Amino acid sequence: MPRSCDEAKNREGCNCTYEPCSRKGRCCECLAYHRRAGELPACYFPAEVERGYDRSIECFVRTRRRG
Repeated sequence: MPRSCDEAKNREGCNCTYEPCSRKGRCCECLAYHRRAGELPACYFPAEVERGYDRSIECFVRTRRRG
């Protein structure tokens, strides 16, 4: 049986600052979109990094090394 997302609850924890984003609160769609683009979604990044919109895997690795 497929699970349904609680879109309102997911939006509460979404740190995406890209305002025209149609995938906020729809985590499955967001993950699929960014995966196709070779990226990670906003929730993988701290706020100060997310605001730069660099969602690359390389940026994620750099962020994790900073610690």
